[in-house]
Formats: sequence, C-alpha cells, structure tokens
Amino acid sequence: MTGTIGQARDDLLMAVVAATVSNAGRSKGRKARVTDFLPKWDRGGRRHMDWTEMLAAVKTMNRSLGGRDLTKEGQPDVADPGRAPRRARHQQR
Repeated sequence: MTGTIGQARDDLLMAVVAATVSNAGRSKGRKARVTDFLPKWDRGGRRHMDWTEMLAAVKTMNRSLGGRDLTKEGQPDVADPGRAPRRARHQQR
C-alpha cells in the first residue's frame, strides 16, 4: 500500500469524481482530466519558516486572540511591555 495519504489523497479522490462527473455530461471534444481539478497548493515564492519562527508566529496569533501562554517560557515579551504577567492557574484564587 503506497501512495498519497491524508489531505493530498482526498484532493486526488475528489478530482477523480469531479472529472468523471464532468466527462459524463460532456459531449464530443476534449475530455476533462483529473489534473484539471487538482488544487495547486504550493505556489512557490514563499520561504519556509524554521520552528522558532513558527513558534513566534503562533505566540503572536495566540496573544492577539486573547489566549494565554501556558509554556514555561510564557513570560511577557520584551516587545510588549504593557502586558502584565499572569499568575499560574493555582495562584489565581
């Protein structure tokens, strides 16, 4: 058992169904191919982030949505001095 798994496989399976339905309702002429219905996710031109950049991006999104940082390093960032440090859950009472 080899081949794509997960979301890539789902995209391929749905492209097969879409091509089949399209070809069933089509008269003469060019038949639709499966590749006509496959989404192109990777457009290139984007630089891949390393894990530290991803972590910083997630922490920024978490903070902007009002979330709490429960990691050991979850101290307020120096770049955000206006944010007061939160007490641990067992100290909030």
